Amino acid sequence: MVTEKLKAIELFAGIGGFRLGLASADIETVWANDISELCCKVYESNFGRDSITLEDIKHISISQIPNHDILTAGFPCQPFSPAGKKLGLRDIRGTLFECIIEILDQKQPQYFLLENVKRLLTMENGYHFKFILNALSELNYFIEWRLINPINFGIPQNRDRVFIFGTKINSLNAKSFLLKEQSIFLTDNDSDTLSINDDTIKSYMLPIMTKSKNYNWGIAYKNKMYTQQLPQLLDVKPRQKLIDILQDDSMVDSQFYFTADALKRIKQSKPVNRYCNGVEILYNQDGGARLGYTIFGTNGIASTLTASTSRHYERYKVGDSFRRLTNVEYARLMGFPDDWCKVARIYDQYALFGNAIVPACVEWISKRIGKRNFDFKPSWQQLSLAI
Repeated sequence: MVTEKLKAIELFAGIGGFRLGLASADIETVWANDISELCCKVYESNFGRDSITLEDIKHISISQIPNHDILTAGFPCQPFSPAGKKLGLRDIRGTLFECIIEILDQKQPQYFLLENVKRLLTMENGYHFKFILNALSELNYFIEWRLINPINFGIPQNRDRVFIFGTKINSLNAKSFLLKEQSIFLTDNDSDTLSINDDTIKSYMLPIMTKSKNYNWGIAYKNKMYTQQLPQLLDVKPRQKLIDILQDDSMVDSQFYFTADALKRIKQSKPVNRYCNGVEILYNQDGGARLGYTIFGTNGIASTLTASTSRHYERYKVGDSFRRLTNVEYARLMGFPDDWCKVARIYDQYALFGNAIVPACVEWISKRIGKRNFDFKPSWQQLSLAI
C-alpha cells in the first residue's frame, strides 16, 4: 500500500488534465511544463501563479526539475495521430519522447504514466509503439498499457487513448514478482480472458521488436513483452448521452446556431439515421457515416474531440434547432469544469480541450497505484513473472 503522499511532475502539461486527475487521487503535482503560452495562461489561472514553467522542454536542464515519485506526460500526439500527418518518429516532434527517457533515467521516479492516441499501437505495423516500449523497458521499469475510453467514466465521448504505466523494479523484487500485485490496469473482469499463468508466462514473453500485433492490453520488461486483447473496461460510472451534458437553451448564445444554413444543407443531403461507434448521425452529404458535412444527433455520444478548427463547426440537431457544440459543452465532454478555459477566447478553447487529457481516466488509474487491483480465478495458480 502507498502510505506517503506521492509527488508528480507533468510534462507537456497543456491545460492540466493530468494534474486534475492526480489531485483527485491525493497526488501532488510539484512541477509542470509546456511550450504554449496560452496553455500556461490557462494552467496558471486554475493552479496559481508560477505553477507551470513556460519553456521548450529541450531547453530545460534536468537539474531544474524537482525529484518526484511519478512522471506524467501526454507526449505530443500529432505525429502519431490519424488526424495528423502520420509521420511517426521520423517527425522531429517525435524526438520529444527522448526528453522523457532522459528525465526517467536521471531522476529515477518510482512510476510513470504516459498517454497517447490509439493509433500509436498500430502505426506502421506497431513499430513506433514497440520502439517506445523498448526504450522504456531498458530503464528497468515493469510496463503495462491499456486502451481506456472516457465513456466508461460517465463522459459521453468516444475517445480511446492508450495509457502506459511503469513501475520501477529494484534489486529486491527483480527476480520474481506477482502480476496481480503489480498490475494497474487489470480488473477482476479480465480474469476469464487472460491467456497466461505463472507456468506459461516465460514462453509467451517475446522480444519487443518481434514483428507482431500490439493489442489493447499488454506488459513489457527487459526488452520482452506480452500482449493480448481484453474486453473493454466495465463502466466505472453510469454512461451518459450527449444530450445529458448539453447546456440549457437559455444559456446558449446565438453565435452557436446555424439553423437556416443547416436546413439548406439538409436539402442537399441524404438521411442516415443510424449510429456509428455510438455517434448518432442524422444526415450526410453522401448518405454515409463519414464526417464530411454531417448533421449529428444528441441521443448518442460525441465522436473524438480534436484540435482541428473544422470540427468546431459540426452541426448538431438540438430540439428543433441546429447548432455547434459550445465551449462549455466541450469542457464537459472532456470532464473539466465549465469555466476551466475562461481566460482564453471561445474560439481557442476548442483546441485546448481537444488536445487535453481526460482527468477522470487519470484519477481512476492513480487511485489504483500501490494496490492489488485484481485476482485470478481460484483455478489459476499465482502468476509470477520470472526475470
